[in-house]
Amino acid sequence: MKCCEIMEYLEEVSPRSFAESWDNVGLLCGREEKEISSVYIALDATREVIEEAVRLHADLLLTHHPIIFKPMKQVSGRDFIGDKILTLAEHKICCYAMHTNFDVMGMADAVAEQLGLEDRRVLSVTYEDEISKEGIGRAGILPTPMTLAECAEYVKSRCKIEQVKVYGMPAETIVMAAVCPGSGKGCIEDAVRLGADVLITGDIDHHEGIDAVEQGLAIIDAGHYGLEKIFVPCMEEYCKKKLSGVTIHTAPEKNPFWTA
Repeated sequence: MKCCEIMEYLEEVSPRSFAESWDNVGLLCGREEKEISSVYIALDATREVIEEAVRLHADLLLTHHPIIFKPMKQVSGRDFIGDKILTLAEHKICCYAMHTNFDVMGMADAVAEQLGLEDRRVLSVTYEDEISKEGIGRAGILPTPMTLAECAEYVKSRCKIEQVKVYGMPAETIVMAAVCPGSGKGCIEDAVRLGADVLITGDIDHHEGIDAVEQGLAIIDAGHYGLEKIFVPCMEEYCKKKLSGVTIHTAPEKNPFWTA
């Protein structure tokens, strides 16, 4: 199967048109006409991931976060990103990214489903036409009311996360939850506007956390990786259904940091 054919399948589930204007998605390295017999799926194109893709003789590296994000004037081994791009090119590995287009069409619904949220709606609308509204994050009703402390444990259990950071009173009742996988600080106002009791997201700092609580919104910071790691099993399932005759490999789950 050619890379361009696989791209069509990937854009069926998460069209590039849903990506934010500042983002960089799609085929970032490689030739569209390359024959693909093996795909390696990972959240990030780290050096470790690229080395494993090389070892497995993968033809396509499929990631959530784009390997090329800021403009580049040179592709050189002297540059950290350029060196990784050269390694991919030397081994004829294409690299394709599904970032904010997957955030809109895939990621948030997957996490909301994992948490069992009912009566879901878009949290932060980024696209709207006469038929539908789409955007970043989702908000919905939890399967049963619970305290914030119970909700934190629920998130850890359902999303398989070892620890979360919580802003808010442990005993407060949580009924409606908003979820924004990745960095959700920009969705705090939307969560407050929709009347959510808690925002489940990542990358919340001190001031954002306490300001949210003062507005009546609790925060469960599950980490950027903690919620977005769902990209790998989601795309593994999709690719195995759609890409006939293509071998699918996945990066092992591995938190990028540890706490002492």
